[in-house]
Amino acid sequence: MRKALKFLHTIGGIGLTGALVVQLLMLQNMPPVDSLLAYATARGQMGLISQWILFPSLAIVLVSGLLSMAWTDAFHSQGWAWMKLALGVSVFEGTLIAVQGPATREAARAAQALAGELDPALLGLTAVSEWKSTLVILGVAIANVVLAVWRPRFSAKKQALPQ
Repeated sequence: MRKALKFLHTIGGIGLTGALVVQLLMLQNMPPVDSLLAYATARGQMGLISQWILFPSLAIVLVSGLLSMAWTDAFHSQGWAWMKLALGVSVFEGTLIAVQGPATREAARAAQALAGELDPALLGLTAVSEWKSTLVILGVAIANVVLAVWRPRFSAKKQALPQ
């Protein structure tokens, strides 16, 4: 069971970081809103990546990490494992709020603008903040990988008492 959870956690982490990198690249190379068809297509693709790769990978990472902590008694007393848990929850919340939500909303808004139901001037206003928040989430996800590999000891140094 331990190896299966580790495998799922690793595969989920690869999918999560890969999807975040793709989102960053797409935001960096987003067609201008003036090219409404190209913009709507790119935003639709970002929405699909978020829906079918980013969110499932995030769920796999979080669930397999929680199950691994519950399953492996040795993790219960490790500070790095608890730090990973805190960072994992932060990645989960941040991804839902700052990455997946805006990607899905902007894809829907671009489709509405393409159908003539929304003014195209209202599109693309969040691209810079999306890029920055995705970069921060990617940084936290990478920090989580570093914690898993490095496994630092978080304990206070014992000092000798004066006699």
